[in-house]
Amino acid sequence: MSTPTASVGLSHRQILVVFSGLMLGMLLAALDQTIVATALPTIVGDLGGLDQLSWVVTAYLLTTTATTPLYGKISDLYGRKLVFQAAIVIFLAGSVLSGVAQSMGQLIAFRAVQGAGAGGLMVLAMAIIGDILSPRERGRYQGYLGAVFALASIGGPLLGGLFTDHLSWRWVFYINLPIGIVALVVTSAVLDLPFERTPHRVDYRGAALLIGSVTSLLLVTVWGGTEYAWGSPVIVGLAVAGIVLGVAFAFQEHRAVEPILPLRLFGNGVFNVTGAAGFLLGVAMFGTIVFLPLFLQVVTGVSATNSGLLLVPLMFGVITSSILSGRLITRTGRYKRFPIAGTILITVGLWLFSTMDATTSRPTVFAYMVVVGLGFGLIMQVLVLAVQNAVEQRDLGTATSAANFFRQLGGSFGVAIFGAIFNNALGERLIALAPVTGGIDASVVQNSPEQIRALPSSTQAALVDAFSGALHTVFLWAVPIGVVAFLAVLLLQELPLREHAYVGGSLEGAGEELAVTFEPVSDPEHPIVLSDGHEAGGLLSDDHPDVDTPSG
Repeated sequence: MSTPTASVGLSHRQILVVFSGLMLGMLLAALDQTIVATALPTIVGDLGGLDQLSWVVTAYLLTTTATTPLYGKISDLYGRKLVFQAAIVIFLAGSVLSGVAQSMGQLIAFRAVQGAGAGGLMVLAMAIIGDILSPRERGRYQGYLGAVFALASIGGPLLGGLFTDHLSWRWVFYINLPIGIVALVVTSAVLDLPFERTPHRVDYRGAALLIGSVTSLLLVTVWGGTEYAWGSPVIVGLAVAGIVLGVAFAFQEHRAVEPILPLRLFGNGVFNVTGAAGFLLGVAMFGTIVFLPLFLQVVTGVSATNSGLLLVPLMFGVITSSILSGRLITRTGRYKRFPIAGTILITVGLWLFSTMDATTSRPTVFAYMVVVGLGFGLIMQVLVLAVQNAVEQRDLGTATSAANFFRQLGGSFGVAIFGAIFNNALGERLIALAPVTGGIDASVVQNSPEQIRALPSSTQAALVDAFSGALHTVFLWAVPIGVVAFLAVLLLQELPLREHAYVGGSLEGAGEELAVTFEPVSDPEHPIVLSDGHEAGGLLSDDHPDVDTPSG
């Protein structure tokens, strides 16, 4: 490392002030996932179409997936703060529009707008954390990130259920406004990252090809076997279009001056393994957990409020294992063991989910949720940590967004695939139960889960059995995904964790790196020394008295 000409000390407390701005942005994205999940049955029922349940989530995940690589690249070029705030504004616009939606088509479209903003919230917060904290020290602060998910996991389901039961499902979107406004104010005040503006060319053609390819392939999974036969011209045409556009995207990235996803990253083994594992975990996580509120409300008969509260054990597992693994990684510098253990727990937990039915006791359901939550908590942050540790500073934002992209891509396909599995399995069971139900189909109960309980007891029991059987099929199909994810993380190369962190924007070459060097973690108030060769304005605004600017 070159000898610094100037440095600025940042205390543990001031790092937390920076985190406050990041965590508010992350809270928006995390809260939206949990608060909407418990309201989904009522939302879809109010606007019509149980068979479109997956689209309310899919539209959000699709635009989140497609825009994630864009945010990473644009933030490398323009700076993290400005792009992070733009993502918040887009997310809030989508939230307001979703709240006033008057039809299912409008809601799906506005959820897509909301997802376009959410694509930047999580990835940019993680990229900024990668800028200011070394991989070795990040575990020390991982508990604060866990606090965000704790608040979202407890407050989100509770608020979603309360709004649905006592006000309106539309408030699950309106609640984002005050949080988003506070996030904008806080980030304006405290998030002042050193940034060097550089010439840039955004690869919009590559972005369009990527979005076209992902959308086409996703529609194959959504429409295949339901809206259209698998061999129909529409499905075949979409599959061909997805492949052709994907190949065109690869060629475009090879020739682009500023590619969204530089092909050189695929020469990095850690990048490839974390991308594959993240994709598989996205399939399992988003593709199955979205159905848990449906199980609780339809099969066990709880209200929306209670179904939200009953998801808390799942997030408790995520938070507990995330904090513990982060601390252990900081202490030992070893991280591969955690995703290995996590994939084992997830696979076992998904199989346990597949055994649930209307007779499963509530403590048993809670225990299964904790198992799955512990598994996800051991993996999600570690995969991002591994890839950030393995790439150059110039690729930090892009690699972070790519890691999130693969996970979101898996989530998009997971929701679509498991949504199709659920609809097909439910339809088959309702046909088989026609002698008992009198030929009733899913449209009879599309308005709300409560409508099932208004039916005659024999019909009600048959419908609950049909829903339970369909959900059993969904969870059982997810088990092989967990097995493949386990095999993938076995290939992860464990590199020594960097002891310094990069600060700044798109800086080319190691000689221009801005690095944060950490002292031993035994003293939480020991200053973090920024060696950047600048009179750095710091990571905080100038009115924070704890920032000492040495004279040399």
